[in-house]
Amino acid sequence: MTKVFERPKALCDVELHYCPGCTHGIIHRLVAEVIDELGIEGQTVGVASVGCSVFSYNYFACDMEQAAHGRAPAVATGIKRALPERVVFTYQGDGDLAAIGTAETVHAASRGENITVIFVNNAIYGMTGGQMAPTTLEGQITQTTPYGRDVKKQGHPVRVCELLSQTGGAAYLARTAVDTVPNIKKTKAAIKKAFEYQLAGKGFSLVEVLSTCPTNWGLSPQEALQWLRDNMMPFYPLGVYKDIEEGKGNEK
Repeated sequence: MTKVFERPKALCDVELHYCPGCTHGIIHRLVAEVIDELGIEGQTVGVASVGCSVFSYNYFACDMEQAAHGRAPAVATGIKRALPERVVFTYQGDGDLAAIGTAETVHAASRGENITVIFVNNAIYGMTGGQMAPTTLEGQITQTTPYGRDVKKQGHPVRVCELLSQTGGAAYLARTAVDTVPNIKKTKAAIKKAFEYQLAGKGFSLVEVLSTCPTNWGLSPQEALQWLRDNMMPFYPLGVYKDIEEGKGNEK
């Protein structure tokens, strides 16, 4: 038989803990494939966040460090500055990165820290039970917004790529999704470019990946993918929001 797929060497051969239909596993695979293709497993250090991805240190074969909630960019900054020859990435959800970790994220980008951030945006707090996150959409029902997010009471959703595009130190910012095979391929290409920019010393890079949370959205995996397309993509347009090499900004 012709082999059409094999597990990336940078991804451990263990069972993932994620809920059925969760797209974290796809994103893990893409990061691991990029590490394999670039041949950097031995020099890569990942920083795990707090949230659904808290156990990512069990899944990547490279060195991993656990950070306190929201502090992954700060921990990654310390590792990169102490060991500049290492390739350092963080793996974070929207609650971790855009709520408690807002300051760490914004200032790491502003300083142009030469790290790569993988940002998984599913518009909700997943691990803690489905509360409203900074990225929760207007009108979206969560455990803490049972009547839908009211911007007059809870404020507007945070668009991370748009926000960080205004920082001087950001070298590459892209928003992608993993709802279809073409989008999965684009996500992998974006992750690879982000790592390549770090290897070239260009500065801060972030790839925001629109993801699903069937459990806390109260939908089937297939319904969740469609909900993402119908609701998240219009508010969070896919595209490149900054690319200092190609002079791009907010191009799909």
